[in-house]
Amino acid sequence: MAHTKNTFEEKSLGKAQDIRLLRQMAPYVKPYWFILSITVLLMIAVTVLELLIPYITKVAIDRYIIPQETGLNGARISHGRGLDVDMSDPDIKKLINARPDIFQAHDNSDRISYDDLKKLPRQDLAIIRNKDMQGVMVMAGYLLLLVAASFCLNFILVVILEYAGQMIMHDLRLTLFTHIQGLSIRFFTQNPVGRLVTRVTNDTQNMQEMFNSVIIFVLKDLFLVFGIIFLLFYIDWRMALAVHLIFPFVFYASYKFSGSSRESYRTLRVKAAQMNSRFAETIGGIQVLQLFGQQDYNFNIFKRINRENYEAGMQQITIFAVFMPFIELMSSVAVAIVIFYGGWSFIAHKITLGAIVAFISYLRLFFRPIRDIAEKYNITLNALSSSERIMQILNDRNMVPEPEEKNRMAVPERIEEFRFNEVTFSYVPDEIVLDRISFALSAGETIAIVGPTGAGKTSIINLITRFYDPDSGSILINGINIKSLLSRDLRSKMALVTQDPFLFSGTIRSNIFNTKRHMPSQEVDRILESSFCKTFVDKLPEGLDAVLTEGGATLSSGQRQLISIARALAANPELIIFDEATSYIDSETEEKIQNALFNLTKGRAAIIIAHRLSTARVADKIIVLRHGKIIEAGSHAALMKQKGFYFQLNQLQG
Repeated sequence: MAHTKNTFEEKSLGKAQDIRLLRQMAPYVKPYWFILSITVLLMIAVTVLELLIPYITKVAIDRYIIPQETGLNGARISHGRGLDVDMSDPDIKKLINARPDIFQAHDNSDRISYDDLKKLPRQDLAIIRNKDMQGVMVMAGYLLLLVAASFCLNFILVVILEYAGQMIMHDLRLTLFTHIQGLSIRFFTQNPVGRLVTRVTNDTQNMQEMFNSVIIFVLKDLFLVFGIIFLLFYIDWRMALAVHLIFPFVFYASYKFSGSSRESYRTLRVKAAQMNSRFAETIGGIQVLQLFGQQDYNFNIFKRINRENYEAGMQQITIFAVFMPFIELMSSVAVAIVIFYGGWSFIAHKITLGAIVAFISYLRLFFRPIRDIAEKYNITLNALSSSERIMQILNDRNMVPEPEEKNRMAVPERIEEFRFNEVTFSYVPDEIVLDRISFALSAGETIAIVGPTGAGKTSIINLITRFYDPDSGSILINGINIKSLLSRDLRSKMALVTQDPFLFSGTIRSNIFNTKRHMPSQEVDRILESSFCKTFVDKLPEGLDAVLTEGGATLSSGQRQLISIARALAANPELIIFDEATSYIDSETEEKIQNALFNLTKGRAAIIIAHRLSTARVADKIIVLRHGKIIEAGSHAALMKQKGFYFQLNQLQG
């Protein structure tokens, strides 16, 4: 087959593409909108609780630890940094009378300076500040309640969000797996196994991380940022403006960081897929690699891909290593501004100590979501790169089209005739593989197709099974074009025994009777005997329940071929397609396969791709292909009498 263009060549992905990708994910999120709505409400509640904690600290400082009267801008400030005491308390009044030298009358209360407080014994301080200590205890209680509530809500939020993320990815994996199973064979010839495995495993895992770590928590971080900005202006708008002088630098750095990170993450995803593909090919072809001594060559290819993956990773880490320290620097600059401006304002009695402490706490809290958003942006980039590739598969319509319901025909109960009518086919445009092929096959008849390598024999199989559709002409069953039949209904009437049959990991029973799990034991024995499997199956300790590795590597080539014939017998098809490959099988096993094939084709229409012409001799009709055209057709005896190309092939094989 001619080389075909890779399906997954990288394309530029801009913001509009990002939005489109997220929009394509909407159907998978929609079933869980109610759960996600709950997580949004929980996120808002958790954010509010986090915003309240520094404010309670401010209230505790300004109202109870260093209580002050209301002054400029609503701030509680003092004249001379003193403490007002409650004259209505008998114990305090008694203390004032005992120490009139340190208490000064002020409006409706007495005041003691903070310096004079140091002169009082501990028991007197306890009397004076009894209500303040009670207030501090109340504030500490509130703080603990807020922390406990935040912990509980965060726990519930994470659990619910994890559930939603897992279910969304569960549905996405099933959709992706189902879609891949429905794609045409052409798709799989264009894409290596490792790449597709990466899509179903690694890329969906990256998507799950985005749902769990990004979607809701980015909203939380944004809500937290805007909430902090509001509270900073509410506490003191002048100091808030001073701090906001550095924010443009922060936002600009975030913008540059996001732009630089994108390409490195996309490169990382590409290289990860390439490494998986190379590794899968290495495992699959390890015998060939070792036999021809190609380990060093293969290693150098993998080394180059691995190096490119390393360089892309280092580029991403370098960008991150510059951005995060810069954010830390801006955080320290913001705190320095608060200390300078806030300290000056506190000395000038324009702001309270609690306000300064709250400002510092809020700034520390402010830069945390900035860092989180940057980190989550990395996850988002990774997920979007993965989403891009997942959607490339889901958007791929490289599949044999099914007929519309209005044009759909029911598959005939019995195949009376199978006909190729002027069929032309090519894998790649302008490279014709089959050229105006016409032949007919009746029920109970066997046709053998022979010809040199590349003549188009396997392509006929691909068209019969509708792995591909012809470019022109038609393929008919009882006069019905197979394009008007559902592929699964068409294939239910057929069985294909390939050159190198594939066996799935599992038991021999599951490989033969996968669709006929409840077949009577007498029928099972008949199929095993007809396919000549019973002898070697009975020798296995577990019999039919013997476990096979993937591909049936523990069995010989002949045994795998016999199992595939048994699988075809169990399906009880009306059309048998046998792609013979017995050139590397011993004579005894070949005889068993020939006898099993005879049992398989008895009473059924059969097409045999004959590599050994001895197999073709038993056919009712032989079709000779060359360069994609039928050059001869007839029985073995008739073709031998013609002394044409078929005769020459026989002479070559002796």
